[in-house]
Amino acid sequence: MPKRVSIVVFRECDPSIIYGVFDTLWAAGRFSKLPPGEPLFEPRIVAAEHGPLELITGVSIIPQDSIDDIEQTDIVFVPNPVVFTPEELHALDRRIIDWVAKMHEKGALICSACGGSLVLAAAGLLSGRETTTHWSHVPVFRQEFPEVLLHEDRILVQTGDGHNIISCGGASSWQDLALLLIARYGSGEEAIRISRFFLYQWHRDGQLPYASMAVNVIHADALVLKCQHWLAENYECTDVVTEVARVSGLPKRTFDRRFKAATGYSPLT
Repeated sequence: MPKRVSIVVFRECDPSIIYGVFDTLWAAGRFSKLPPGEPLFEPRIVAAEHGPLELITGVSIIPQDSIDDIEQTDIVFVPNPVVFTPEELHALDRRIIDWVAKMHEKGALICSACGGSLVLAAAGLLSGRETTTHWSHVPVFRQEFPEVLLHEDRILVQTGDGHNIISCGGASSWQDLALLLIARYGSGEEAIRISRFFLYQWHRDGQLPYASMAVNVIHADALVLKCQHWLAENYECTDVVTEVARVSGLPKRTFDRRFKAATGYSPLT
């Protein structure tokens, strides 16, 4: 039987991860052969209530289930509520947070992507445990949940009994988590096939390089600030450190020293 996956949705979510996870898990197993094979997962979009839900981007989504419809599920997937302050975190629908905790008690595997780990922490599932989150959520996470060991440089973190809680970091790292679930409940071969089908790539380098583009930007070095803005817009280019040194117009060693003096970080980190 396919594993039941409940993708929970807050008003504060944006639709990209919701639909990306849904489509990826829905496809797993179905297109492994012709005619289509047996599906590995049965994903469902779940909200606190029935009826259209307008998300933070203004896009409306129609949940397939409400939390009251589901007494048990195999996997809970918490996507990305966009919250950057304690007030925004506390405004999240507590009914969904409590339901996630309830499903964990009943044995469901709990997954989160991006800022979804804030929900897991709010549900009491991460106290004394490890996790990761999108680098932009790190300040509010550390402020609100100091008892959680946060690895903001990690793409995937598994914790809990039998690794029954899994979190992933930056926005597109949900792809790594989806592939991990496919390998866990299907096979490594199917995970590779799905990654080729959707053209996904593992994010082996972590997300710390992206975080360092934004931190410590308040300094007096206008040239370094210009390079930081360039990095934020061009981090995906090949050999980005060499390219940003070229943009600076300085010899690479001189640029490295000046960048670290201004930001506290080397360009590589």
